[in-house]
Amino acid sequence: MKTAQRTLDKGIPIGLIGSEAVIPIMQTAVKRFPSFVPVIATYSNEAEVPKLVEQCLNRVEVILFSGPLPFKIAIEEQRFAIPVHFVPLTRGGLYRAFYHINKQFGLTSLSVDSVTEKDMAKTKVELNEQPVEVMYFEEAIGTELEGVIAFHRYHYNQGLAAAALTGIHGVAEALTEAGIPNHLIAPTEQDVVVALERALLSTETRRSKEAQIVVGMIHLDGFARLVESKMLDHEVQRLKLDIHRTLLGYVESLEGYLTPFSGDEYLFVTTRGIFEQQTGGYKTLPLAKELEQQFGLTLSVGIGFGKTANEAGIHARMALRHAKDAGGNIGFIIREDRSVIGPLEMTQPHEVDLSLIDADILAEATAAGCTTVYLSRLVAHITRSGQIDFYAQELADTLSVTVRSAHRFLLAWSDAGLVDVVGDTKGRYKGRPRQIYRMSFLSRLVR
Repeated sequence: MKTAQRTLDKGIPIGLIGSEAVIPIMQTAVKRFPSFVPVIATYSNEAEVPKLVEQCLNRVEVILFSGPLPFKIAIEEQRFAIPVHFVPLTRGGLYRAFYHINKQFGLTSLSVDSVTEKDMAKTKVELNEQPVEVMYFEEAIGTELEGVIAFHRYHYNQGLAAAALTGIHGVAEALTEAGIPNHLIAPTEQDVVVALERALLSTETRRSKEAQIVVGMIHLDGFARLVESKMLDHEVQRLKLDIHRTLLGYVESLEGYLTPFSGDEYLFVTTRGIFEQQTGGYKTLPLAKELEQQFGLTLSVGIGFGKTANEAGIHARMALRHAKDAGGNIGFIIREDRSVIGPLEMTQPHEVDLSLIDADILAEATAAGCTTVYLSRLVAHITRSGQIDFYAQELADTLSVTVRSAHRFLLAWSDAGLVDVVGDTKGRYKGRPRQIYRMSFLSRLVR
């Protein structure tokens, strides 16, 4: 049994309790939530869940279980004073399990637990798979593990099922030890993200932080030069009014308050919850793009969080100083513990320092047609989102190229061993399945 890991005392502590197969998915997904500090507890058998709960219960504000079974075991053993949630089994996870078990063992007959006959039927239709004989154990979550294991063992030994699909880690382990072909139905990263969003909204800290004061300071880079280019005084006044109107519109979208400091600097006040929503989780500032398009101006932005308005203001000034020292056209956030978030994406995504990537990998990628520009965009997207699996269309959007070009890149990278095909989905219309490509050569970026 692996015990819970200690974490830094900042942010909202969340207990992530899950099986060895699902915890890596949960760890990747939680990186999208800067407010969370994960306390990880991994089990190799569901019987270990109550002990893991005891170990992290007094250290966290909310708990997320990797599936319905560990959640059920926990609530039967423990009366919780904090919110507890679980990641449900969805058809997304079933699609992936269906693909893998077909690839490993073929699809002739299956024994299945934790999945309803209705969900399985929809999966087979949507994936356009051939008829498969399926034996169901739908009430597995409420049954002793030995009973579920016996169900699969019986159908395999009698020749009624060539392989098993299970949503229970302990069952998968037992079947593997018995030499019975099987695959664990694990949640997708998106399933975990949705569950984390639910968990975040249920925390007391989140509710209090949503109302926390946020102070922002905006500096208009190159404003003095722009003013000097105007011939008449009324042109300067009109420019200032137009800029003020644009800034006011943005701050109104934050339900905040704007006040000018001088001709080239403004201060606004809003709340943390609204600011997080409008910036996509502290990732982008759409205001910067709007000002560049309208006036040719870039921004230096400093955002401050704090337990008081004074503290938030001090942090905003510190963050703005960071932005100016970095040369402008950039934004930073300083939180209440003085940790820094950023740089924020402004008018253009910031290029990534490719010297941080292994030189051999960089050379292989370049030789396979991945220019430094494309590689920079790809690395920036992966480090920001944690996504390493792409459809060709998603890759095209990320690199700002056509789908045909994306297919050409993927073919070259596959031949070079840089990417792997990890699945495919059959669309509603005729044509070949959409393949899912994993950027294996960049997977270490989301460890």
